[in-house]
Amino acid sequence: MATSVPIRMSFRWYGASDPVTLAQIRQIPGMHGIVSALYHRTPGEVWPVAEIAALRDTIAAHSLALELVESVPVHEDIKLGKPERDRWIENYGRTLENLAAAGVRVVCYNFMPVFDWTRTSLDRPLPDGSNSLAFSVAEAAAIDFSRGMSLPGWDSQRTPAEFRALIARYEGLSEDGLRERLAYFLERVIPMAAASGVKMALHPDDPPRPIFGLPRIVKNAEDIRRILAMDDRMENGLTLCSGSLGADLRNDVPAMVREFGGRGRIHFAHMRNVRVNANGDFQETSHLSRDGSLDMAAIVRAYCEIGFDGYVRPDHGRNVWGEDGNPGYGLYDRALGVAYLNGLWEALSSEAGA
Repeated sequence: MATSVPIRMSFRWYGASDPVTLAQIRQIPGMHGIVSALYHRTPGEVWPVAEIAALRDTIAAHSLALELVESVPVHEDIKLGKPERDRWIENYGRTLENLAAAGVRVVCYNFMPVFDWTRTSLDRPLPDGSNSLAFSVAEAAAIDFSRGMSLPGWDSQRTPAEFRALIARYEGLSEDGLRERLAYFLERVIPMAAASGVKMALHPDDPPRPIFGLPRIVKNAEDIRRILAMDDRMENGLTLCSGSLGADLRNDVPAMVREFGGRGRIHFAHMRNVRVNANGDFQETSHLSRDGSLDMAAIVRAYCEIGFDGYVRPDHGRNVWGEDGNPGYGLYDRALGVAYLNGLWEALSSEAGA
């Protein structure tokens, strides 16, 4: 009888201030490790070895591993192509060295200007009484940054005036221009990552479309092909997020898994479901295939067929059972997602290997 391919199931944790505890995460069946970061460090700072090791040891005390980090932020000067970018890139390489020294193997990062993920609601109700993150094209278009900041989940370390000024700095920048700046970054960072033994895993744009006049360059398979061609080394890889890419119904997520994972370029898999409307609105759902627009079984099957044995996390979850936690990052629904994904993985990987 064929046995299932082992995966390294992981759970994102935001440190000591996270309402979800390591003791709770440890009780989720099949849990391998924690996805975390030094969240108090600002973009461009070098992460000290001692702080990384302390985080690793805190996690290890609960029999969990810290082998991947999400994220090491890319300084805006790098994306803007400013003269100061070389200093920030050098600092980035030093952080990679320090992460490797503490046992980190994969670094998830993104190259989205100004914003990381973008939603217009953090708690939109679902028919079953739970709520979840959602994005409305019309609501996003109605946001007037000149009159104040009203976008849910925005970075509280910046004031509305600072956000407006930062967005203005990107005025006129094309996708080709941003792509050139990513190539500049990768040309310098990937050799440092390779020397340190760390794999870089680029996260797709979320949502996978231009917003607020800002360019997006990790939206679809063609974008990803261009980026992987910038450096053929395995260290130049992906975080393949089903929910981010799946928010564009033209993206065939299982086909992407086979194409890029079959080449060994997927280092981290984010798995979640999302219900998408024809106009581009979407809302995150449970992981169950029938609740969203994505066939999660088909996605897991694709991973099993390529023999993927890398890192996986359930990504975002709904707010269920009245939990008071970080939007998208509560305990209960993400734990349900892990159980669902583990069941699919055991069944489909055994079938693929039969």
